[in-house]
Order: sequence, then C-alpha cells, then structure tokens
Amino acid sequence: MPDGATMAFDAPVSGLDIAEKISKKLAKQSLAIKVDGELKDIYLTVPDGAAVELITREHDDALELIRHDAAHVMAEAVQELFSETQVTIGPNIENGFYYDFHRETPFTPDDLVSIEKRMLEIVRRNEEIRREVWDRDEAVQFFLDKGETFKAEIIRDLPADQDVSLYRQGDFIDLCRGPHMPATSKLSDGFALTKVAGAYWRGDSNNPQLQRIYGTAWRDKKELKAYQTQLEEAAKRDHRKLGKEMGLFHQQEEAVGSMFWHPKGWRLRRALENYIRGKMERNGYQEVSTPQMMDRTLWEQSGHWEKYGDDMFTICTHDHRDMAIKPMNCPGHVQIFKQGLKSYRDLPIRLGEFTTLFRNEAHGALHGLMRARTFGQDDAHIFCTEEQINGETADFITMLREVYSDFGFTDIKVMFSDRPENRAGTDETWDRAEAALKSAVESVGLEYILNPGEGAFYGPKLEFQLRDAIGRDWQCGTLQVDFVLPERLDAEYVGEDSARHRPVMLHRAVLGSLERFLGIVIESTAGYLPLWLSPHPVTVATITNAVDGYAKEVVALLNDAGIYAELDDRNEKIGYKVREHSKAKVPVIFVIGEQEASERKVAIRRLGSQATDVIALDDALATLKEQTKIPV
Repeated sequence: MPDGATMAFDAPVSGLDIAEKISKKLAKQSLAIKVDGELKDIYLTVPDGAAVELITREHDDALELIRHDAAHVMAEAVQELFSETQVTIGPNIENGFYYDFHRETPFTPDDLVSIEKRMLEIVRRNEEIRREVWDRDEAVQFFLDKGETFKAEIIRDLPADQDVSLYRQGDFIDLCRGPHMPATSKLSDGFALTKVAGAYWRGDSNNPQLQRIYGTAWRDKKELKAYQTQLEEAAKRDHRKLGKEMGLFHQQEEAVGSMFWHPKGWRLRRALENYIRGKMERNGYQEVSTPQMMDRTLWEQSGHWEKYGDDMFTICTHDHRDMAIKPMNCPGHVQIFKQGLKSYRDLPIRLGEFTTLFRNEAHGALHGLMRARTFGQDDAHIFCTEEQINGETADFITMLREVYSDFGFTDIKVMFSDRPENRAGTDETWDRAEAALKSAVESVGLEYILNPGEGAFYGPKLEFQLRDAIGRDWQCGTLQVDFVLPERLDAEYVGEDSARHRPVMLHRAVLGSLERFLGIVIESTAGYLPLWLSPHPVTVATITNAVDGYAKEVVALLNDAGIYAELDDRNEKIGYKVREHSKAKVPVIFVIGEQEASERKVAIRRLGSQATDVIALDDALATLKEQTKIPV
C-alpha cells in the first residue's frame, strides 16, 4: 500500500476486494486501482506482490478516468440517438475529451443538447463497464456486421501480439485499452458538451472527413461550473480582443503567425523588453546580436536540424547554400564564445539576445501572441564551469522570482524534466547533467515536480509555471544544463591546470517569448496594466475648448517627465470621452475644466474607479512620475 503497509489474502483478489477489506465506504468510492504505478480496472485480479494504490474521486488520476468514460458514454448516446453514425476514436484530453464520428448529416447545436441529455440518462442507468478480450477475427467481423468499418480497420492494424480489448457498457461495445470506472453512474453529472469541429480519419486530408464533438468533464457540477466560469472570464480577457480595443496590434492573412504592432503596442512591447534588459544588465549579462540566417551545416552540427528541421524556415541562396532563419540563439552564442581563447578566470560569461526568432508553427496551433511564428525572447546563455552551476542557478532563480513578483505572479510551480528518449550525448553525460541540476536545485531549497522524459535533447531542464489571476497555469521560464552543445560545437576554455576543458552551457529565459508573456499579462490583468508598463498611461481630456491651452501645457509637462500622454480636446461630452478611454484601458484620465485650469489643478479618474480626485498639477506630476518608474 502507499503508506508502506502490506495486505495478505489466501487467494487472488481484485482491487475491489482490497478496497472492501479496508472499508465498505472505500469500496464504494474507489474508481480504479494503480498496480505497480499503472492504472487498472478495479475489478481485475491484482498480481501477487504488487504495489497498489486505490483511486478515488479526489485522486489526481481520477480526472483521466472520468474524461475517458465521458467519451465512451457520449459515443453510446450518439449511437442511440443517431444509429447510422460510426464511432472512430475518442480520447481524453486536457480539461475534457472528444470523439470523432462519421455521419453524413452535420451535428447541430440542438443535437449536442440532445446528446448531453441522453448521456445523463446513461449515467442514471448505472450500466456496468466491463473489459472483454476477443479473438481478432471475431472482433473485426463483429464491427463489420454493425457497419463499423473504422473500428474494423483499427483492429486489423493492431500489432499481432496485442490483445483485442473491448469494453461493454449496456448494449454498447467499444474497442479500448482502458482502464475504465466500474459503472456509468461513477461519471456523475460534472460534464458538458462544448462544440463540434471537423477532423480527418487518422489526420490525413485524403481520408474521409469526420465530425469531432468536444466536451469537458470534472469530478462534479461544482468543478464544472468553476471551469465554465473560468472560460467565460478567459473569453472576456482574450488578449486578441483586448489588443484590438487597446489599439495594440492586429494580424492578417498575408503574415500568418506574426503581429502588426501599432504605435501603442510597440511601446508596450519595447517597455517589456527594456524592463527585462535592465534586469539582465544588472545581473551581469552582456547583450549580443547574432545573424538571422546561418548555414544549414551549423544547425546540423549542433543537432537542431535533426530535431527541429521541419519547424525551421529555410531558403536556398543564389549560390545554392541552404540557410536556416534562426529559431533559437544557442548555436550563435557558442560562436561568439569561441572567438578568442577563454580562461577559467573569464567564466562565467553571460550572453543575452533579443533579436526576432522564427519558427514554422503549425497553422492550427497559432493563437495570437500566445503561439506565433515570429517572436523575441529574453534568451541568454551562461558559459561556466561545473563548480559554478549552483551559484548561477541560485542567481537565476532569485532574478526570476523578482521579475514574476513585479508582474504580480507569486504562485510558481517548478517542473524538473529529465532525459527524453530521443537525445544527444551519452548516458554518462546525462548522468552528470542531471546530477548537476538536481544539486543546484537542492542548494537553493527549491521544491519541484518530476516531469519524466521531457528534457531538451541536449540536457535536463527546469520549467517555471506561473498561475494567473483566474487560476490558469502558464509555462514561461526555463533553465537547462547542457554538456552536449559545447562538445558538438567545440567550445573550450583553459582551466587552472592549463589544460583545455569544455564549458557548461546554461540555457535560460525568465519571460520566454516576450509576445507570449505580454499575452499572459494582458489576460491576467484584463488589460488593467500597471502604470509603469502601460503604453498609454495618461489621457488629458478637456470639458471645454476654453481650456485647450492649459491642457496642452499639461500634456507637454507629462511628456517632459517621461510619462506618455495624449490630448483629447474633441468637441464631445466628457462622459463620452471617459467611457471611450476607459474601454481602451487608459489607466489615468486627467479631466480639465475651467475651474481646474484657473487653479492649475487636474481632476484624476483612474481606470476601474468612479471616484475623482482633484489635486494640484505639480502633485499629480510627482505622483505619476513615481508610479511609472520601471521596477529595478
């Protein structure tokens, strides 16, 4: 058992038998069992000597089961309502599930309502869900007789040594590896269908087109409602919508995956870059710039071509050289490090770069600032000795925490990703790299969650996930320990022993993609950006044209103080002006009428507040100058 206790039985037992021996209540609550770390059906026999863990609704693995069952219950509901429909593949995914169906008639929103209603009926039927192993030929014939040609094709393509595992719930039988919960009633009512989309059989546009119904599933109605509320809030905060309202950027088909930054948007983008540039300079980083295009041979030597070649933009020059437009900076930074012989006394060397990177992201994955084909990074590489890894890691984590705190992000989760299956370097090299990173993490007392097999191809990494204002997690910062690229690209330094050594290369970023981080900040703040980051901190709005002269003077004084301000002296009512600038998320509006002008004062309206403070102009300028200072 998980607590180290053991349980003995006189004969083979199932997970349910184990749960019942502990308590009847636990037996009712158990959805599945983990046997030697693998999820299994609760009613299957447990091997002698196995390490077991009972999975209840509160367990981290419960959602995987709930969402998998929801997909099967949806497929059963669809076939009961639309008997001519063929079911194909239906996995659980992040936050929910989907199932692909083949049907000539398109599903409608009303159909989704009917399907969801029938799913609730199937849950109330409390149909047992049981695994059956069939003969391959019998299974193929069974589905062909039902007109289920897609299922028959899947079974034919299964490896010869793999069991044909079917699950039966009521009259519905589906091909599936499992596991599943023991009955449909265990699904409860915390699910909803969300949308219909198109898909192709096995992802190939030459194959038949299918209809994909998406749904979301949770432990109960309360969790479902919380998720739906989060989605509604996220829709209101969508950075693409807010970006348009705030006049920041737009996109168009002629430059898919890239931004057309408007003046306000570029001021915002530049403010973020200058902020993190200042942080890096104060932490000993030197800024460099490397070519946007480099010969394919360099990328082959580094290993990036083999790993990421399909995601690179390439061109062939008039002299027949294959050039890659750079998707990352690391090979270029190694070339700078290699210029001139380095001594151990020169280390660590910290090189940072902000030039635009280009990645050929799939069209369907693109999502405004969050997933773009052109973007900048606060990208940097630290060349150091093995003995310096701990200190450099500690300094990096300190800076990362400062940066995230400046943006209001204090809830940070750390993932430790170790060696992937497809990797460069020897096992010995990876042993050293992983041991070095773990030692560094432990030296600063950093807690982390192991993320097996998700390291970079050249080294293990830390991933820093921040939680935003509505509870969403975003992976931003990374730190990777790399013994491989310095070897492949022949980087070296002279050690204290006068011999040549390979430096360790630490790949690190705090914000990651600047575009993506801006998208996260815009959505987390709902556009209510901090004054120091706002591209348009102040609008000076007049009540009457009689005060235009004073208003222009106020704008000039604001701009002279380094506070960007615009004048709105249009012949419109002040209420209209305030509403318009509030919608554009201008943080501060100086309202000026005849009384304010005669007394050299301003009436201040702050975004999100109905209150108006009338204060002396000099005091207003001093206050805003302090509030718009970039954090250091």
